[in-house]
Amino acid sequence: MGSLDGKTALVTGGTSGIGLAAAHRLAAEGAHVFITGRTQSRVDEAARQIGGGVTGVASDVTVAADLDRLADAIRERGAGLDVLFANAGGGEFATLEEETPQRLTDTFNRNVGGTVFTVQKMLPLLNEGASVILAGSTAATRGTPAFGAYAASKAAVRSFGRTWAAELAGRSIRVNTLVPGPVETPGLTELAPPGQEQELLDAQAASLPMHRVGRPSELANVVAFLASDASSFMTGSEVFVDGGANQV
Repeated sequence: MGSLDGKTALVTGGTSGIGLAAAHRLAAEGAHVFITGRTQSRVDEAARQIGGGVTGVASDVTVAADLDRLADAIRERGAGLDVLFANAGGGEFATLEEETPQRLTDTFNRNVGGTVFTVQKMLPLLNEGASVILAGSTAATRGTPAFGAYAASKAAVRSFGRTWAAELAGRSIRVNTLVPGPVETPGLTELAPPGQEQELLDAQAASLPMHRVGRPSELANVVAFLASDASSFMTGSEVFVDGGANQV
């Protein structure tokens, strides 16, 4: 028996990287997993990779109508929601001199607005005792050059996690923030200029006490822990899975 048998989970941004690995792991633990991505073809491919126990819904967390459709799909299944991993988001490098209103707005819409309104829309569906997991970043507490907007957006997510942990405690809903360090995902390698992806990974690895970047499966293991009763006395926490980046 899996630790999530009979549970229903949602993973936004579940078509690649940490989100896809987490969806795999939650399904393996017995959950029925809803996954989202912005294009139907990528959602379908991710669902095929995961296999049984998954429902794919093309949805953009920055579009209110898409979140409505996603909520309707979960509601129609009739089992509510026990696990919400608000994972969708992203960023790009831009120094203060290079920042633009459009880039800043896009980053905050995806990472902050997308997280806020995903959780808000799913609130009526969350069962008592549900686990909400937010996607943080080590960048939120570091001064990484050219990553200011992304770091600030993730600091906002961290703050919301603490507030929601207090607001939702009366429903026994736990809210924790997963804080990855550098992980080998498309979201990381796409930050590099074409052809320089390995150089970026090598530079990130050299900066870590463990001298390697993380694997998506390693983050998925912690998502499964936070989703399960094994973490039943944890809420408002930041769980660092960062190879020691912010700890050593």
